[in-house]
Amino acid sequence: MENGSENLTIGAFAKAAGVNVETIRFYQRKGLLLEPEKLYGSIRRYGAADITRVRFVKSAQRLGFSLDEITDLLKLEDGTHCDEASGLAKHKLHNIQEKLADLKRMEAVLTELVCACHSRRGSVSCPLIASLQQGEDLRDTVFRYDLLA
Repeated sequence: MENGSENLTIGAFAKAAGVNVETIRFYQRKGLLLEPEKLYGSIRRYGAADITRVRFVKSAQRLGFSLDEITDLLKLEDGTHCDEASGLAKHKLHNIQEKLADLKRMEAVLTELVCACHSRRGSVSCPLIASLQQGEDLRDTVFRYDLLA
């Protein structure tokens, strides 16, 4: 952006940053983005640095960082604290790996329950519904229904 880069209204700024106006206002309330002074009458003006900051926030969100974590990353945005940034990223990576393990476990249990539902015989109630009603550890429940079938 050239000379007019510090002269964007909030609408033009939001469009240039690829977000909506409410996102800009939300980021301001959360302290992720400063609210500029009203230099030209009653209209706030934004610039290239603001666009860069919003893009930073959106990129970090796409990687799974929470707004609180992004606040920590923004403190390091000058790029001279690579070890600290790496530490935050390693922590996020560990959280994602844990979530993936949980999702794989849930997939396995649901797969077993769906199979148990399709293979049930006689008057045995639906394994999925019964498991949810009993609030048990579903992995144990699936194996119990396999024995009943």
